[in-house]
Formats: sequence, structure tokens, C-alpha cells
Amino acid sequence: MFARSVARAAPRSSALPSAATRSYRTIPGPMACLNARPQLEKKSIAPQQTRAASEHAIANPTLAGIEKRWEGMPPQEQAELWMQLRDRMKVDWHQMTLQEKKAAYWIAFGAHGPRAGAPKGEGLRILAKVVQLTAVSFAIFYVIHLFAKPQPKTMSKEWQEASNEYALREKMDPMTGISSKEYQGKGFVQSPPLEKS
Repeated sequence: MFARSVARAAPRSSALPSAATRSYRTIPGPMACLNARPQLEKKSIAPQQTRAASEHAIANPTLAGIEKRWEGMPPQEQAELWMQLRDRMKVDWHQMTLQEKKAAYWIAFGAHGPRAGAPKGEGLRILAKVVQLTAVSFAIFYVIHLFAKPQPKTMSKEWQEASNEYALREKMDPMTGISSKEYQGKGFVQSPPLEKS
């Protein structure tokens, strides 16, 4: 049964889509490999060009001081120089000059772009900002507590001791809690005594 359904679906999918269908499709369908046609042999020109370009060393003035000049170079020049170096790296590395090896290494792994070092004084600026924001957060905390209502009566030591007595009387949590034989904790007590005013 499966073989018959695949046999029926294959001829339909191998038909080329119309121009209207092609205009809105951006991703080829799963059967696109059936529609593939052999490409014309234009690829033979590119390897000869790269081989010819990679046989000659890049001029030393182009690579001299690349560490200092790289950030100031226009992106187009950076891309062209990197492409030349990439083509040079395709040959045996013993044929590359020391200047080319250093430039290729620095462009790939040097301290530029996202790998650039932090500017001077950045650590102190971060520390100052952290101290400033911490001070602001403490100020906000104390202003909120200054205008807050008093604590509820259940947050007093006397109320919590009464809660302990109630828990013992009702035998709450007799295995591990306040009603157990070996219990050594304070129970519900966690607050200071109630202030008398």
C-alpha cells in the first residue's frame, strides 16, 4: 500500500512549479532534489583564479603594522585583505612569508572587535556605579520602612509563644515538629518582644 502511494506522489511532485507558485516560495520543497538539473561547468574558472592569486606573496607594505591599522581600515579593505590571506593560506604554509603568517593569525585571533581589551578605567567606573546603585537601593528601602505601618500583632514574641502552646496542646506535627519528644527548636518564635508604648 505504501509503495503505491509513493509511486503516485512522485510523478506529481516531479512536475515543475508554475511561475506564480515559484514567486512566493522561498524554501524548496522536500522533493526539490528530483527537480535538480546539472549546472553548467562554470566552476573551472574560479579555481584557476584563486590558484594564480595564491601563488604570489602579499606585499609587505600591505601587511606592515596591520595590528595598528586594522581598526581604522574601511570594511571593504578589511574584507579584501582577509580574502587575499585566505587564498594564501590554501597553499603550503612553508611558502607563506612570516609577515603573512603573523597577519593571518592577528586578523583571526587578535585583540580587535569583540576580543578588544577593556578601555582604561572601566573597572573603576563599574565599581562606582555599583556603589551608587547600592546606596540608592538602601535609601529606597529605608524610606519605604519610614512610612510603613507598624508590624501586625501576630509578629510579636508573646503571640508566637502562645502559638507554641496551642501547637503543643493540639499535638501538631508529632513526628518531627514542635510536639515531638526530641524537639529542641524555638517553634514559632522568631520576633522580638512587643514594644510597650
